[in-house]
Amino acid sequence: MESDAIEKILESVAAGKTTPAEALLSLKKEPFTDLGYAKVDHHRALRQNATEVIYGEGKTPDQIRGIAESLQQGGAKTVLVTRMKPEAVSLMTNHFADEFTYFDIPRAGLLGHMPEPTGNGTIVVAAAGTSDMYAAEEAALTAEALGNQVQRLYDVGVAGLHRLLAHMDDIMQAQVIITVAGMEGALASVVGGMASCPVIAVPTSVGYGASFGGLSALLSMLNSCASGTSVVNIDNGFGAGFQAHLINHLPGSAPAQQ
Repeated sequence: MESDAIEKILESVAAGKTTPAEALLSLKKEPFTDLGYAKVDHHRALRQNATEVIYGEGKTPDQIRGIAESLQQGGAKTVLVTRMKPEAVSLMTNHFADEFTYFDIPRAGLLGHMPEPTGNGTIVVAAAGTSDMYAAEEAALTAEALGNQVQRLYDVGVAGLHRLLAHMDDIMQAQVIITVAGMEGALASVVGGMASCPVIAVPTSVGYGASFGGLSALLSMLNSCASGTSVVNIDNGFGAGFQAHLINHLPGSAPAQQ
């Protein structure tokens, strides 16, 4: 939205012709930049409390750069790019220099600075095995880029339950927990049975043949008997991190019991 249009809305509020709620609705409906190959949403942070994230899979390096530049010009201080290919990483690194940071394990990049945490509590990301870290790190980095305090608990799968039980205090004090597991996906049910907060389960495509590329873990998590456990799609660490962010920023939500 152009500055003069915003000024007119503010003047209308000051004159009593428009209510603050109506003005906010007008701002939320406004606008995007049409790049031809993408319509960049500059008001997503206003509507959803999170700037638009660039999904890198299937986009050319130039398209990713163009969208990132548009978001920056629209006022975004932090731009997250997921599922990046080497060619896109090279272009973004050369074009933005010190402004761009690439994270190898989740294949994600961050343009700008990491924001200070503003959530109600801590998001715990628990991964069953080291092989699940690609999805766990995508979830953790997403949550951090959106302004959340994140604690990582890695290699705490049910094959050695004592490793998870050693972190009981962390689990009980979390505001939201993201569990990431392949194979049979049992970690979500175990954590869901111990935690008093929402648990978001991420099935991964890690496992031998009968795991069917994560389908086995997905079905196990969907059939979990632990109340309060929800499930995102296979390998969707980003979706889990975003959902955890929304929960952690709900107004009036008190921090978990210490």
